[in-house]
Amino acid sequence: MKFPYCSRCRDQVVWYAVLVNVLQVIFKGSMALLSGSAALLADAFHSSADVIASGVTVLSLRISKAPADEDHAYGHGKIQFISSATVGLILAAGASALLVTSLSSVMKGEYEAPSRLAVLGAIISIISNEIMFRYQGCVGRELNSPAIMANAWDNRSDAISSIGVLVGLLFATFGYPIADPLASMALALIVFRIGFELIVEAIQGLMDAMPDREDLEEIYRIAKKSPGVLGIAYLRARIMGEELHVDLHVQVDGKLKVYEGDLIVDVLKDKLHRGLNDKKSTITVYLTPLGVG
Repeated sequence: MKFPYCSRCRDQVVWYAVLVNVLQVIFKGSMALLSGSAALLADAFHSSADVIASGVTVLSLRISKAPADEDHAYGHGKIQFISSATVGLILAAGASALLVTSLSSVMKGEYEAPSRLAVLGAIISIISNEIMFRYQGCVGRELNSPAIMANAWDNRSDAISSIGVLVGLLFATFGYPIADPLASMALALIVFRIGFELIVEAIQGLMDAMPDREDLEEIYRIAKKSPGVLGIAYLRARIMGEELHVDLHVQVDGKLKVYEGDLIVDVLKDKLHRGLNDKKSTITVYLTPLGVG
């Protein structure tokens, strides 16, 4: 973590997201009804899905903080991947419904130009969602939290959808009313893609996907240069929610005394923790003695 208060932000950021999403549902829904904009009303429904997604994220973060127990020896971190997948499913389902509704409106010719009041609603939605995306994205990256990152991308998808709504509204209010439902269709496709990508990433995490190649290369480089390490016999790593689990087998001189081996392990772990920029991690080091017998 870059800053000591990042851990405090972990507990605050999602509650802010819930509050912002609830306010957006009320604001965009009201503006949509006043202006007669189908696209803005669809965007309000999208934000209502975000409220549910944020609630799921709050629950997953609370569960993931629970320590390891007899039934969960590696902790409860993977609940965050389930949360991420749930957010993805909510986005994909909401986008599908939005696409069907908008397509039906175009095919039946049931659309009218909304009032320009809807433009204000779209602009405020874009600004507030982008602010929440950047805030949550910062916290999610610093804490390596897939659940918070999923929620951040949820807000970014809202900002993107609101941009589409804004473009459609501008065309619709200046003589092209069909642009309103067409904008809804375009944003539905974008949101569906974001939801699908979240689901794929969550599945990879649940299947013990490896961390970024850069992290593995950094672990290998640090271990290879650590005092007393003669070589790397085996390296494996997986992501467990916010935590990185590393299994490392290093080759050492077979004539070392026990306390010397323990010292090598302690120094190596310290170097790895610092090399990974204090990323929350569990590192298990095994020594393979060489030249014995």
